[in-house]
Amino acid sequence: MAAKRDYYDVLGISRSADKGTIKRAYRKLAKKYHPDTNAGNAQAEEKFKEATEAYNVLSDPEKKKLYDQFGHAAFDGSAGGSGAYGYGSDPGGGTYSYNGPNGSFHEYHFEGGDMDDILKNIFGGGFSEGAGSGFHGFGGFGEGFSGGGNFRQDGSDVTAEIDVTFDEAAFGGDKVIRLSDAQGSNVAGKSLKVHIPAGISDGKSIRLRGKGMPGVSGGKAGDLLLKVRVGKRLGFERKDMDVYSKVTIPFTTAVLGGEAVVQTLTGRVVCKINPGTQSGTKIRLKGKGIVSMKDAGRYGDQYVTVQIDVPKNLSNEAKRKLKEFEAACRNGSRGAA
Repeated sequence: MAAKRDYYDVLGISRSADKGTIKRAYRKLAKKYHPDTNAGNAQAEEKFKEATEAYNVLSDPEKKKLYDQFGHAAFDGSAGGSGAYGYGSDPGGGTYSYNGPNGSFHEYHFEGGDMDDILKNIFGGGFSEGAGSGFHGFGGFGEGFSGGGNFRQDGSDVTAEIDVTFDEAAFGGDKVIRLSDAQGSNVAGKSLKVHIPAGISDGKSIRLRGKGMPGVSGGKAGDLLLKVRVGKRLGFERKDMDVYSKVTIPFTTAVLGGEAVVQTLTGRVVCKINPGTQSGTKIRLKGKGIVSMKDAGRYGDQYVTVQIDVPKNLSNEAKRKLKEFEAACRNGSRGAA
């Protein structure tokens, strides 16, 4: 079996690379070799697994510390004894051995003392005692770290964006999305049905469990997080659960009062206009807004701003009547005074 490559070489980074550099390097390789975009390509699949294994170790501070000290021997159980770590049979002492980062074999012999204390000194406190066995694991490895050479690792979550219409966000429903590769091309046969919750707002995320990066050695797959981008709808503006719109009424309706037809998300309604209504007046339509994601029985409101249509291109007769109206209003004001 071919020897494992150095994890830093796998990701194409230096040993001094920070966490951000490690993540960027992995994302680049994951996009290039992901099985979904390389169907039937065994070589690409192996490279994907190799990159994922390297990332899972180097992105974890505790695992990285072990790897930097002991290389692959920290995980593959290649040395003698119990996995990569062995105890001698001498009742008065023992032998601790491991494979070094460069593949060399190292051995420590001790007389008396507590093996756990020795391990704690070697690993800087990362060793924890397991019931009855003398050792349990290191740092974040827990029971997944064993002499068998495989450690279970869950897959990472993946974040993407999804565009939904104003109405899809307001009323909810199912939407089929197609997956794309790193170049933006559709992947043949790769589509998902996504349920859009009614009332979801711009910037919120929809979680699809198990649709993220695959796990390692039986680990569960990560989740796909779809960040929602809500589109616009002409004539409406949304703020949380409330919606805002406008209605234009004739000058005479504003003065004398009457009715106006207002468009809502669910159809038209007739609103009463009080006499003397001013431009900019807001009419509240209770319960005509967006449904709450937490309570399907609760809705926001719609606020309608009144705009007055000032007549243009008046006939001479109309102008004369308006002047008479203006004079009557002035006389009325003087009489009231």
